[in-house]
Amino acid sequence: MKDRDVLRELVKRYAEIAALPIQEEKRRLWTAHFGMQKTRMLVLATYGMWNIWCREVFADSEMQCKDEFYREYERSLKIQIFHHQMVGDDFIQEPWITLGAVRARPGDTGWGVDESLVGADGKGGSGRFNPPIKSWDDTLKLHPLAHHVDEGETRRNYSRLADAVGDIITINVDRTPAFHGFGSDISTSIARLRGLEQLMIDMYESPAELHRLLAFMRDGILKNNDDGERMGHYSLTSGVNQAMPYAPELPAPRPNSEPVKRSQLWGFCAAQEFTLISPEFHEEFLLRYQLPIYENYGLVHYGCCEDLINKIGLFKNWKNLRSIAVTPVADVRKCAERIGTDYVISWRPNPADVICCGFDEDKIRRIIGKGIDDLAGTCYHIHLKDVETLEGDVSRLRRWVDIVRSRGC
Repeated sequence: MKDRDVLRELVKRYAEIAALPIQEEKRRLWTAHFGMQKTRMLVLATYGMWNIWCREVFADSEMQCKDEFYREYERSLKIQIFHHQMVGDDFIQEPWITLGAVRARPGDTGWGVDESLVGADGKGGSGRFNPPIKSWDDTLKLHPLAHHVDEGETRRNYSRLADAVGDIITINVDRTPAFHGFGSDISTSIARLRGLEQLMIDMYESPAELHRLLAFMRDGILKNNDDGERMGHYSLTSGVNQAMPYAPELPAPRPNSEPVKRSQLWGFCAAQEFTLISPEFHEEFLLRYQLPIYENYGLVHYGCCEDLINKIGLFKNWKNLRSIAVTPVADVRKCAERIGTDYVISWRPNPADVICCGFDEDKIRRIIGKGIDDLAGTCYHIHLKDVETLEGDVSRLRRWVDIVRSRGC
């Protein structure tokens, strides 16, 4: 079967799923939930090609398309169809597919310097970053990424995709600036640029130099974002919050919308590399630099895998903060007590406990039940993520969702 025929069949199947009435019901529920309104318990189970089991199930060898460009859409569509059929959570299958605009990226970090990973074999082994900023003089090498879209190459890619499936489904072109999500939280980049251990030492031994670097990064990200907004490259599909980016105060995602401002979108911010940093240093060496970036967004979600239990009070000045992550290493009850009803809680149970290392339904019920009891009286959803293995049994995903829903009722 030719690549074009493979894509067309997949798009037809996906379009049918995206048109189901349940998708609109999920939009309604997520909108109400992020409006701090009471709904049934919402559940997510997400994954991607960064997880080992997903790389195996959706590897190149499992794809039919020969052309790499089409193969990535084949893979994405198969993952979406799999998610609907084999997970059955509250993830929304939207009635469009997205084409990323071609953007220049000078260096892997977006800062004009190269980074390398030492010791990783590419098969799930561990590694460490080799930071390019080894002395403060090396900061002179940094050049923040300028926002630029190669419209000619983007049009060529669009034409290829539209010729194949444009008569079946809407193709959304995403021109969102690259300094977005993890790319704009500073925490992710500075640990790779300077090194995590050295960053901790810098807070004590070179605070003035570190502050200058942080200010430089803040200003570079803001210019990249400001230029993108001025050029009209934020759209209603640019929002991200590690869940479903809906809320009553914001316009709903829509493909190929008119240009919008960041104040109409969800922003995502995290600080995983600052997990072990004290609240005082977290505020001094990160939050004060993140806030000018994220105060431009309509609403913000904060947190990915870091434990924020001792830092919740630091967010009182974030007027647009709406959602906070409570991670597997956090004390759920204490987080719930400190967050209260001020924010939505995104609780992430430990996948090693509930799905990756055996599948004990009684254990799942105990863990989820205790978490639900600890979260009583708050506005929360449950988000299973970072699932590295299913031990060859993909049916665990739907079974997990069903167990959680039955306990939540």
